[in-house]
Amino acid sequence: GLIKQYLSPEQVSGYLKYHHNISISHETIYRYIYSDKTRCKRLKPFMRHGAKNYRKAYGSGARVSKIPNRVCITERPEIVDDKARIGDWECDTVIGQDRKSVLVTVVDRSTLYTCCSRVLSRKASVVCSAIIRLLKPHRSKVLTLTFDNGSEFVQHEKVGRALEAETYCAHPYASWERPINENTNGLLRQFFPKKTDFRKVTWHQVKTAVNNLKNRPRKTRGYLTPNQLFNNEFVPLI
Repeated sequence: GLIKQYLSPEQVSGYLKYHHNISISHETIYRYIYSDKTRCKRLKPFMRHGAKNYRKAYGSGARVSKIPNRVCITERPEIVDDKARIGDWECDTVIGQDRKSVLVTVVDRSTLYTCCSRVLSRKASVVCSAIIRLLKPHRSKVLTLTFDNGSEFVQHEKVGRALEAETYCAHPYASWERPINENTNGLLRQFFPKKTDFRKVTWHQVKTAVNNLKNRPRKTRGYLTPNQLFNNEFVPLI
């Protein structure tokens, strides 16, 4: 009913929370709409972008993924959508100018705590080893991992086993299903603009950028920093 009043899923989520104390994320609403073709067609006229940006995710494109044994994001526990616990991570890469070197990024959905590593190859073995290396120190705080459908993540099962975590894959062409990671990658672009050659980026430069993000107060988190939230250090900022 609310969608038919031309409210976006984000607005519906906020309305239900504020007026009815119902917590349901906009991501869950999107999935509900696009998981059924009849429902999607019925609600499409009321969607701000006419579903053009999302239809591919639930159409034939969802069948072309070459990720072995992928578990669809629709199977992910709803608690992950709520961002109410530490341990649900989104994994992605930021591609360098040469199209080979990348930044591997992992972000905790609840606290926005970010880990990042520069690697010189997009090969699955290299990228997935980097994720394991980044998250092993935090293994007790790793419950789920959500990937996109890039070929660099075909070894997601290996990552899951190493970190004792469940792995899930977003729909193809549906970057909106991993908004935390997409936003974080955008913030990293402040330090590493497009066309950056990551072969020339030092480990120290990456560490400096990530530390900036970890210690930056976030409006959406009550102006606490990811470091404070992730490590339960609710201390006044100096």
